[in-house]
Formats: sequence, structure tokens, C-alpha cells
Amino acid sequence: MRKSDVLIVGGGLIGCATAWYLAREGAKVTLLDSGDFGMGASGQNAGSLHFQLERRFLENGDALAEQAARIAALSRLAISDWSSLEADLATDLHITMNGGLMVAETAEECALLERKITRENAEGLQTRMIDGDEARQIAPYLSEAICAAGYSPDEGHADARLVTHAIAIAADKAGAVLRPRCRVQSIEKAGRRYVISTAEEQFAASQILIACGAWSAHVAAMLNLHIPLFPVGLLMNATERVAQVVPHLVQHVGRRLSMKQTHSGNLLIGGGWPSRMALDAEGRFALYRPPGVIESSLRDNLRVAIDVAPMIATISLIRSWTGITAISADQLPIVGEIPAMPGCWVAGGGSAFTLGPTFARLIAQSMSGKKREELEIVAPSRFSHLNSFMGQ
Repeated sequence: MRKSDVLIVGGGLIGCATAWYLAREGAKVTLLDSGDFGMGASGQNAGSLHFQLERRFLENGDALAEQAARIAALSRLAISDWSSLEADLATDLHITMNGGLMVAETAEECALLERKITRENAEGLQTRMIDGDEARQIAPYLSEAICAAGYSPDEGHADARLVTHAIAIAADKAGAVLRPRCRVQSIEKAGRRYVISTAEEQFAASQILIACGAWSAHVAAMLNLHIPLFPVGLLMNATERVAQVVPHLVQHVGRRLSMKQTHSGNLLIGGGWPSRMALDAEGRFALYRPPGVIESSLRDNLRVAIDVAPMIATISLIRSWTGITAISADQLPIVGEIPAMPGCWVAGGGSAFTLGPTFARLIAQSMSGKKREELEIVAPSRFSHLNSFMGQ
């Protein structure tokens, strides 16, 4: 049996970064993933660094928007973490933080944008409201239909395919034990230790982190726990390579859109458009099969992009792909220790790329006994009632 201080299930961005932060402070860490590192949502997403309040929090009423605005404290930390990540890893991750624009096209959207910015400013984010003319001065590619935008100087994007891979290498160099293609078959609580069994070996540690995206609920069930994370299939699109023309992250306050241009020149277009989850033989969502493209999602996603930046209509689409991510019951991430089972930590839900390095750093510090109050807004304790009849 291999003994560690911490066992991590899930080799995505959060899992690898937590292993890195812990290992470089001297902790013995073992990281397990059923496949290769960074091949799930961490590598399938488009790499947005969106520090403004996302549209999905605005479309479901003021109560959720007010609650979500409190994530700004984490966003402020994430701005700093992403700004220093390439230097910390001594690796080019194609991190670009040239600013972000959340655009509006109607009077109603402008009013929504203004309320959003007021919330963000109250929480310490430096977003500002600009009119359409100033938005086009910053981003000449924007349509004349854009009447206003929220401008954040810190937003940007990174190459999602590079980030997790680089952090996994750093974790390995720091002394973490990395085990790809090592599927967890069972987890048991034995006194103060957690014991994970795979087909080849057993692993034991006093603390465990479940950070495997859409698979997190299944892994937690091995400990007789509920984690309300649910799989969703999303669509992303990539154009041919063109000259650099979109240096910003572009989002829309009233329509689903996320757009940015990669280091190599491709424009990535997404924004939360659904794809169709595959089903297994028993009619359940099949997490190991890619979702199917929904034609209306593809068509409407590109329509929004063209409406916002008309030059998109002149560029060829070369690829569309789908991926599976996880969202929580209230759309906020779930990050922290599970009250019903001390020593068992979870990290997942929305914003897991943008906030991933920050979540990992705060989890590592908390596991080491340095409680971080910033995680309280996303703590699993808000779902404690689901586990009142569960646990060991």
C-alpha cells in the first residue's frame, strides 16, 4: 500500500495544481486519473479568463446575480495567480490578458450591464461601463450595433491544452506521484485514513481531494456522499488562422457568446451553447462518450459572433467540438472540505478554468491548516442537508 499525506482523484487543472502546490511545500501527494492528465474539461474548454460576472448568473434573477458577485474576491486573487503563472512555471502558456469586453446591443441589455458593473465595482473589480463608440475605439472589429460594453482590463485567455500539462510536469518535478490511466475502483474510510483501491494497487492518505469534474459525483458516491454536480455538454468552434485582429476576450451580456483569438491565429467561438449528452445502455448520461452537436447551437452561436463582429462572416470555420463539464445545483462552484466527512475535499463546478489555479492554491493552504475564508462562498457546507443521512 502506497501511503501519502494527500490523495487526489482527478488529473485536470485543479487536481494537478493542488498536487503542485502541496508537493513544493513538502507534502507527500499521489494524483490519480483514469485517463491522461488534462484530457477532460480542463483540456476541452476554450481557455477563457473571464473575471466579469458571467451571463449565466445574470439570466436567472437578481438573487443569484447578487450571490455570484461575491465570487469577485476569488476573481481578484485569480487575476494575480494567472499574471504570475508563466513565471512560476518558467513556461510559455500563451496567457494573454489584454482586457475583456462584455457587449450589449439593446437598451434592456445596457441596463443589465450597468447593474452587473455596479455589483462588480462594489466587490472590488475594476470593470467600467463604456459606450459603443469607446468600445469600437478599443476593439474596431465590433459592430455598429454595439451600444455599450463592460470593460475589464485584466480579462484574457490561455491555451487550455498547455496549462494542465505544464502544471503536471511541475508537480512531478516537485515530488508528487502521478498515476495516469489508473482508474479508482473503490474508496473506503478506515479510521482517519482514506484508502483507494485500483486494479493494481492500494493508496492511503489522511486527506483526499475529489476533483474529477463530471465524474466527481460518482467518485463521491463510493464514500456514500452526495455532491450535487451535474454533467452538461457544451459546444466550441474554431476558425481558420487569420492575422491577429481580436486581442480581447469578448462576451455578450444578453446572448451566449465567448470569443477570443489564439496565439496561432484561430478564433475560438463558444459561450455556453449546449450539445446533446450521449446515453448509455441504461439510459443514463454517458460520461465517457463525447456529446453530439446540436445544429441549432452551432448555427445560433455563429450568428451571435457575426452580429457582434461582422468580419467573422468572412472567415472559414474549420472545426467544432464538444466537451463535458459539470455545474452545481446553484451554478456556483463547490470547493472545500465536506462537513460530514472531515479530510474529504471536493473541487468542481463552473469557472473551474478561470479560478482553477486559485482554487488549487487555497485548497492546498487549507489542507495544510491555513484556513482561507475566501472559499466560504463556494463551500460544500451549503449542501450539507443532502448528506444528513449519508456519510460513514
